[in-house]
Amino acid sequence: MQWRAILLFGAPGSGKGTQGKILGTIPGFCHLSCGDVFRGMDLRTKVGQAFLKYSSAGQLVPDDVTVDLWRQHMANMVTLGKFKPEIDHLVLDGIPRDVEQAKLLKVDIKVEALFHLVCHDRAKLEERLKRRALRDNRLDDASDKVIHDRLETYQKETKPVLDYYGDKLVKEIDAEQFPYEVTRDILSQVHATKAERKNRKLAEVVV
Repeated sequence: MQWRAILLFGAPGSGKGTQGKILGTIPGFCHLSCGDVFRGMDLRTKVGQAFLKYSSAGQLVPDDVTVDLWRQHMANMVTLGKFKPEIDHLVLDGIPRDVEQAKLLKVDIKVEALFHLVCHDRAKLEERLKRRALRDNRLDDASDKVIHDRLETYQKETKPVLDYYGDKLVKEIDAEQFPYEVTRDILSQVHATKAERKNRKLAEVVV
């Protein structure tokens, strides 16, 4: 069974985490960030041990291990009733990170829309990241080099993912607006996507 999913994409500081949390409070939406997956893993399991092996060595966790962790976490969420596949839309933030993860997740999720939170003002992104680092007491993340590297990595990883899903699924959202305006635009697009899908099904029945 493929779960209905909405993907949130955006550069660090674009507000995708904020939007995910807001959407997660609305009935019918279940938000899950990649950070939730890592925080909720059981290190006693085989896949948890694999994650520990790479992370403790300071290496990037391979895509297959990340996706296996995600599947384990999702199974727990379904068992605990935190995610109800029959009524909830899954809102994913931070996963898939690259094209390989997108391919691996194809058997698990049916992507209905990818919302790309776009902020053209790089200075604004940098300001938001510094403010967040100070707020969360993560002073290393406030350095100009770390912020520059994170933004560059995002650009390299994200463009191929957007191309993979294509113009039909990718919806650009202006992330320079107030958070409530961004939420409004996302929900408006979700409604439009549902209406389009419903009309398409009706057309198929008529034919």
